[in-house]
Amino acid sequence: MTNALFTNARLIDPEVEVETFGWLRVEAGLIAEIGEGAKPGGRDCGGQCLAPGIVDLGVKVGEPGERHKESFRTAGAAAAAGGVTTIVTRPDTTTPIDTPEVLDFVRRRGQEAAPVHFRPMAALTKGRAGREMTELGFLLDAGAVAFTDGDHVVADTKVFSRCMAYARSLDALIVAHPQDPGLSASAAVTSGKFASLKGLPAVSPMAERIGLDRDLALVEMTGARYHADQISTAAALPALARAKQAGLDVSAGVSIHHLTLNELDVADYRTFFKVKPPLRAEEDRLAMVEAVRDGVIDVICSMHTPQDEESKRLPFEAAASGAVGLETLLPAALRLYHAEQLTLPQLFRAMALNPAKRLGLAEGRLSVGAPADLVLFDPDAPFVLDRFTLRSKSKNTPFDGQRMQGRVLASFVGGAPVYERGAG
Repeated sequence: MTNALFTNARLIDPEVEVETFGWLRVEAGLIAEIGEGAKPGGRDCGGQCLAPGIVDLGVKVGEPGERHKESFRTAGAAAAAGGVTTIVTRPDTTTPIDTPEVLDFVRRRGQEAAPVHFRPMAALTKGRAGREMTELGFLLDAGAVAFTDGDHVVADTKVFSRCMAYARSLDALIVAHPQDPGLSASAAVTSGKFASLKGLPAVSPMAERIGLDRDLALVEMTGARYHADQISTAAALPALARAKQAGLDVSAGVSIHHLTLNELDVADYRTFFKVKPPLRAEEDRLAMVEAVRDGVIDVICSMHTPQDEESKRLPFEAAASGAVGLETLLPAALRLYHAEQLTLPQLFRAMALNPAKRLGLAEGRLSVGAPADLVLFDPDAPFVLDRFTLRSKSKNTPFDGQRMQGRVLASFVGGAPVYERGAG
């Protein structure tokens, strides 16, 4: 059990959305005391920011089946270097995490190999095929924190409603990918003038709205707890806001790529910018930022999806979707801070506090009694990202070669350092 003292820090508290200069004391791995002003001794943070460690909801790890893309060891190292102290993993592995036995395997592998906390989600339907519900109760007992088929939409409305009704009886959270699967099939970009000029298969933003409308109607019918993994279009926001105002138990996330990039970044068919859902118009990006600020969107995530070089070095239409994001989540999010679009407490509300609360975790807070999972970072440090320095096995980041501002100096789990910049 770790005891520590952090002094002379900018303390970022997402619960009360304030930033203060002060100190923080850790006892037995928990935050024991917080105070304002200068204090001698301990670890001098030099006026840099100390915030709750990021809780990243929706991380893809390649075990089992695609260990060549990402292992728990490399994902854990990338998370620690990115200030992510809890990774919430998706079940869309080559052998889907759809039985208690597979879940137990990945849970043990994560605990053994990763220096950060690891919380697994399990598949909602067997094989993520959308036809037959998994054994939700047994999977909950085995440690699942939520249920999702990842980017596979459960197209059969009757099957999905039964899953929701049963999950409601267990008070389990369903994480869904709001999209109309017919409209979005084989799409590579968002429809519009840019897609037409590029000659790429496209999907209308309405596919997301249609999918979300269906899901929210089922939530209203069943009373299920529901989280939309990624909202990326302005057209979907009114329905989400209405559902919240009506008292439905719903929340939503957005990936850091949809907050900081737009459809024009695809440029000359750059496949590192191919993600799912595809990057949207600038108007949609700005609407997402505003929705995070207003609390309509609750969670910012990396949607970390490692792909090997062979999967990406293909024509844009054939290339695999996804981008790594564990190490780039914080510096990319700080673009919004430097643009004065979101404050640091607002960012950490969406990256740490809200995902932890939604999953019923104790992490994500900077308050007495909370786990001392912390990130120390310099929000102003400039650098140019070199993808080959990333700790992930796969290097498919859209931020390669871009100027970034903000670096993680150290990460702590239970007050113990799991990453120190410049060490080793």
